[in-house]
Amino acid sequence: MSETDKPTIAVTRRFSKDVEQRLESSFHVKQFADDRQLEGPAIAALCDGADGLLCCSTERIDKALIENLPPSVKIVASYSVGFDHIDIAAARQHGLCVTNTPDVLTDATAEIAVLLILAASRRARESQHLIESGKWGRWSPTLLLGMQLSAARIGFVGMGRIARRTASMLRPFGAKMQYWNRRAYDADMTGGDVEFVADLNDLFATSDIISIHVPGGADTNGLVNAERLALMPKGGVIVNTARGSVVDDDALIDALKSGHLGGAGLDVFNGEPAFDQRYHDLPNVFMLPHIGSATTTARNGMGFRATDNLEAFLAGREPPDRVV
Repeated sequence: MSETDKPTIAVTRRFSKDVEQRLESSFHVKQFADDRQLEGPAIAALCDGADGLLCCSTERIDKALIENLPPSVKIVASYSVGFDHIDIAAARQHGLCVTNTPDVLTDATAEIAVLLILAASRRARESQHLIESGKWGRWSPTLLLGMQLSAARIGFVGMGRIARRTASMLRPFGAKMQYWNRRAYDADMTGGDVEFVADLNDLFATSDIISIHVPGGADTNGLVNAERLALMPKGGVIVNTARGSVVDDDALIDALKSGHLGGAGLDVFNGEPAFDQRYHDLPNVFMLPHIGSATTTARNGMGFRATDNLEAFLAGREPPDRVV
């Protein structure tokens, strides 16, 4: 393809050198030199003269923005698995193709889920603070007792790719595992030893550790609420690598402060990068800044997958990861 024949795409963020080189080999790229989160009007302006838009989950592609996109833009390729930041109904109404990047970040995000499960269960934040504060005076038989995975039951809320990979990584620890999902999977999909629980409340009532793996959006907003947290065994642990909106912050903070829950491991938050500062004040909350997919392998894979979708669609082929 000659330079003059290349389609033009608007790119909202800066990516790795490898991803940007791949994009530039296939497209004329419109991109700000700095890496900043763009709002609707700035995105619409960036898209002037573009055939497609490459965005991240940090950008809200809502109905107002979609209605203000130049008519030349026919595809929005999201550098993410989730697509709750995009108004899918509005995209469909305007004949806009939307794609995502599944599969390539599964291992990286599952690793972070395991990290959070271990950190929250074994009181890593409290232990680190004891070292850093210089207050560790002596060893004691009762110092910072946590939860041992081989003696725990882990419940997965949702059983998609990342949850199934997390379960496979946890298997050597010897924990009992179970899951709730809108449908049950065949045993060979879950490894044969992860039990299906049909009622979400029953999952909470019988799980020492809950690991959240459902998409964001209206259907799951506040799914983890005060009533369900109250069902958990005393000392239970909540881990979230999915979306902050799935958890009712007030309910989780209250359960942690009261001592009903023993800890939480959070990689995602409501309104991030801002988050409820009450979490920061709780010693039994282990927090990460949404780094679930933050490996070179995963982030390059996401960029290449998004590029595959753009290349296919703009060449008149079906994109491999079409959402709508």
